[in-house]
Amino acid sequence: MSEEERIFRGQLFCPGAPELKAIKLRSHKLSAQYSATYEDDVETRAAILKLLLAECGEGTFFQGPIFFHYGKHTRIGKRNFFNYNLTIQDDALVTIGNDNNFGPNATIVTPIHPMLPEERRFLLDPQGKPIRLCYAKPVVIGNDCWFGANVTVCPGVTIGDNCVIGAGSVVTRDIPANSFAAGVPCKVIRTLSADDSMINHPDILAEYQVPQK
Repeated sequence: MSEEERIFRGQLFCPGAPELKAIKLRSHKLSAQYSATYEDDVETRAAILKLLLAECGEGTFFQGPIFFHYGKHTRIGKRNFFNYNLTIQDDALVTIGNDNNFGPNATIVTPIHPMLPEERRFLLDPQGKPIRLCYAKPVVIGNDCWFGANVTVCPGVTIGDNCVIGAGSVVTRDIPANSFAAGVPCKVIRTLSADDSMINHPDILAEYQVPQK
């Protein structure tokens, strides 16, 4: 079994294995290349993303700079917006739907290290040789979510459709659809409803209109 297969099975793997280091080096270089471009260099950016990610839907925009750990383990849908300083540490799979908005400094992480310090330093392989290991859990984000600045999504989390995640939140557990959630750790504050419509804030809405359903 390859180290990458071990990741996808949720088992311990060796992040320093040559096969994984090669994937990460490629992703790090492509991330750096994208981050060095200007936002109006549309063709160059699109070409890099095609090489970097497993999937990136039409209309998705990354302000940059960006950092992907593996790149090929991330699938992103259509019309997403990612503000400055996006980090996706996609050892395990990261799946993001359509029409999401991410504020500055968004971070999505999937790897997990042993809790005990001696086990973080090393475990033993079948031959009794010391080896540094970790494991990872996938992250899934639905559609039409808004993430405030400095949000961190932790390993194994699923966030449902139409959620708002408050700035500075650390999301350690699943968030159900249609939730406003915030905090450290992030907790559901309430369910979003028609009462949250901009139509109830005419002073802010000014001359604009809410589309009719």
